[in-house]
Amino acid sequence: MAAAMHPWLVEFIQRIEQHQLPPAHAAGGVLGDADLFELFESQLDSRLLDLQSRLLQAAGQSFYTIGSAGHEGNAAVAKALRVTDPAFLHYRSGAFFVQRAKQAPGSTPLYDMMLSFAASADEPISGGRHKVLGSLHLNVPPQTSTIASHVPKAMGTAFAIGLSKRLNHQGTWPNDAIAMCSFGDASANHSTALGAINSASWAAYQQIPMPLLLVCEDNGLGISTHTPKGWIQQQLSQRPALKYFFADGSNLAETYLVAREAADYVRQKRKPAVLHLRTVRLFGHAGADAEVAYRSKQEIALDSERDPLLHSCAALISRGLFNHQQLIEFIQSHQQRIARIATQASKQPKLETAEQVMASITPPVRTQALPAPVTGDQRQALFKWDKHNISKPQHLGKMLNWALHDLMAQHSNIVMCGEDIAKKGGVYHVTQHLMEAFGANRVLNTVLDEQSILGLAIGMAQQGFIAMPEIQFLAYVHNAEDQIRGEAATLSFFSNGQYTNPMVIRIAGLAYQRGFGGHFHNDNSFAVFRDIPGVVLLCPSNGREGALLMRQAVALAAREQRVVIMLEPIALYMTRDLHKEGDGGWLCDYPDPQEPVPEVGEPTIYGDSNELAIVSYGNGYYLSRQAEAQLAQQGHNVRVLDLRCLVPLHVDKIIAALGGCKKVLIVDECRRRGSLSEELFTALHEHKPGLFTVSRINAEDSFIPLGKAAYSVLLSTAQIVDGAKALLEAN
Repeated sequence: MAAAMHPWLVEFIQRIEQHQLPPAHAAGGVLGDADLFELFESQLDSRLLDLQSRLLQAAGQSFYTIGSAGHEGNAAVAKALRVTDPAFLHYRSGAFFVQRAKQAPGSTPLYDMMLSFAASADEPISGGRHKVLGSLHLNVPPQTSTIASHVPKAMGTAFAIGLSKRLNHQGTWPNDAIAMCSFGDASANHSTALGAINSASWAAYQQIPMPLLLVCEDNGLGISTHTPKGWIQQQLSQRPALKYFFADGSNLAETYLVAREAADYVRQKRKPAVLHLRTVRLFGHAGADAEVAYRSKQEIALDSERDPLLHSCAALISRGLFNHQQLIEFIQSHQQRIARIATQASKQPKLETAEQVMASITPPVRTQALPAPVTGDQRQALFKWDKHNISKPQHLGKMLNWALHDLMAQHSNIVMCGEDIAKKGGVYHVTQHLMEAFGANRVLNTVLDEQSILGLAIGMAQQGFIAMPEIQFLAYVHNAEDQIRGEAATLSFFSNGQYTNPMVIRIAGLAYQRGFGGHFHNDNSFAVFRDIPGVVLLCPSNGREGALLMRQAVALAAREQRVVIMLEPIALYMTRDLHKEGDGGWLCDYPDPQEPVPEVGEPTIYGDSNELAIVSYGNGYYLSRQAEAQLAQQGHNVRVLDLRCLVPLHVDKIIAALGGCKKVLIVDECRRRGSLSEELFTALHEHKPGLFTVSRINAEDSFIPLGKAAYSVLLSTAQIVDGAKALLEAN
């Protein structure tokens, strides 16, 4: 029995029957007959997959209908590239994916993509978690329905390929590879794309290798919003150090010729280029999109005449590779084949349990041992610049700096990047002397754009580096948080653990800076990170913990391929004293590099009281230690816990650290609404119903103002003392 045929395909075949094809483009000898046929077959298969997905959706068997119809000229771009060139693909790049698979014998792109449409657990890249174009062996890291959020990491990957050569690093992709990234004309207006393109130009302008090919697939529409005529060319053709190319995506020969020229330029010059590919969008934005609501019938009809498949059919017939009837039979045979594939794919198992869905949130642990820390003469030379301090107790900022020196010497693939971190050593000098010790290729100053900083880090991580980006202030991460949420943290999830981006994101944050800078420099909310599955968030409160947790963060990135956030309390960077000026109570001895790091999630414990436990972190732990001393003077014995690991909370370890304490005071320097205290309060009651009497104190639900007024909305030592006494005296 013949497979059901989509109405569009019926009309398309009728046009061929009636010889209603456009004039054939002049091929100019660029594509041989075999090449033309190969590209047409990729275009046709991509179109038929889109149509079959819509048929399956009507039957409740497919769950994604944003297709590639009208964009199939990108098959020629794939042919112009190597399979070893990492490709970060726009969701309308189906034909590119099919064509690339032909460069890797044994690939099954049609079945794989149909499994993706059907959300099957057998789908080889995401395991049914999303419809993505991705493949490990095809070097296509998976993308979801992004609005340019993949452009920064493509830029980062291009930079990292060049960096690999300079550092003699064996990366994921070879030194002669180029990174390709496709996106739509609407996405070209997004700040994420603009920032990444600017960063690529900024680097190339300084003669820094940036082998990046940007492909803007311009169909003139962002869902229903028209792109002004000439806008994309005007926007992309006048950027410094960015070479501009243009091709008509309905003309396979032209597209291949120009794409090859662009790819050759990028590969040979190691400079970025943009290929502006004029395309057309057919069938609306997605399955539920009714174009007639915002486009005229005449406009839709004109676009239909630009259908790249019509033009490719005309080229095949003009060359005598098919007559009209043979072409119809060829198309029908492919349609029947894809229908059979769809039937098979739709029957394959789906994800059914939460455990199956969540299995890839965290990447698989690697088995190889970490490199040993440097010792002896090598380490003495590393710290020669600070030898007069090395044996003395130090504050958090200094200890973090020393830990970074040790770790960068131990792990030759750690690369740091961020604003002002190189010669200046960061605004708080935490990275001072690192550039002098390890060179400008491992400690990089960047543009002032957090999206680009994080994208750069993701790209470096995918190239096999341990990326260590710095965000100068916690408040600055909010304009770029999707690079963590939507890109870094989801890569393992959407690739079934096959792709990872090990990184340690250093962020200076939290409050108590004597009112300096207002809420942009005293941001006491990290709620955004608590909502991202798979991320680890560590927060030190003193120098010893800073060194140990930094080592733990790098170990998690190196061995477990994790995305780790190191939240460093600014107010404690230089804090020396605890109870009174000059007591040195917050200075610490530097832990030996051979000392084992603590278990993840295990709190530190100060005191052995079974009467009351104060649980805190960061600045709150510092204040709680002050409160503990005042309570002791009043005859109250309490223990104080420093959580250290804030995401995820390891509740069992926290409960074990409470010992015999049944009364718990949670001291959380963040705002009462949306703070960690809410989660911890709930978790203690859920894990041990009725066992604990719990109270919490927080900062006010307010932004932080300038000057002394800041302390009117932040919690204080006196509040902790009062809260502890109230719990101790309660029945």
